[in-house]
Amino acid sequence: MLVTGGGGLVGSAVVRRLLNVGHPVTMISRSSQTAPEGVRVVRGDIRDPDVVTAALADVDAVAHLAGIPNAWDAAPEQVFANNAEATFTLLWRAAEAGVRRFAVAGSVNATGLIMNPRRHLPDRFPVDERTIGEIADPYSLSKRVDELTAEAVAARFAATIVVLRLPLVVPPADAEGLLAYQAERSAQCAGDGWGWLDSRDAAEAFRLALTRPLSGCHTLQVAAKTVFSTTPTEELIRTFAPGVQRATAYPGRTAPIDTTLAERILGFVPRYDEPGQEDS
Repeated sequence: MLVTGGGGLVGSAVVRRLLNVGHPVTMISRSSQTAPEGVRVVRGDIRDPDVVTAALADVDAVAHLAGIPNAWDAAPEQVFANNAEATFTLLWRAAEAGVRRFAVAGSVNATGLIMNPRRHLPDRFPVDERTIGEIADPYSLSKRVDELTAEAVAARFAATIVVLRLPLVVPPADAEGLLAYQAERSAQCAGDGWGWLDSRDAAEAFRLALTRPLSGCHTLQVAAKTVFSTTPTEELIRTFAPGVQRATAYPGRTAPIDTTLAERILGFVPRYDEPGQEDS
């Protein structure tokens, strides 16, 4: 299996998970960082078709996680162009070479809600794959275009592609700091239902997206069953989203996020509902 972005927070967890269950892994990396033992590394930029071609030897599935992860790490035109071009080049070139199975790191930002300074609230809770807003930043635009690219490649090549709409992904070792930072953004994060996901669950979602028997193109919402905040969900809604329609109450810290489609299509059920939770 080919993994792009394998040195990143989520990508490294995906690489470990695939190795642990016995899949041979190839990584494309622009950096000189050391890869895990047994991983084949191709150095280069995934926007270069020749680099992609070189990495595809003996590959029958691709997990794409490389990209600029937010709207502020580069100039706006770089954020959009880098992410959109990387996804298109990788998926199209791999599909032309015969690869028919892909998992793509999408984002809850594809709705446009979280980074929109004027409209950051969803029309209703729970948040799900139908949630949509107005895109007003280059990163969210790039993630929405990635979903359209996946649909186009799946249609052109009869490929199976799963785009996982990831929320904030939290590694166990860094849970406290990341969630403290996120808690300061509770108003903004109403747009994705205050969602988060343990990096180990994210890795398992990618494994299932690459191996579960299915066909077609699917964009799937994934998240933990709880909100990232220690504040009860009903209090979060009253404080930050009082006018948002909802059909049910959310007891305790239950996330107002519907992930039943990911459960039905992938069999994915998150194991971790507390940040930093140890393996049982």
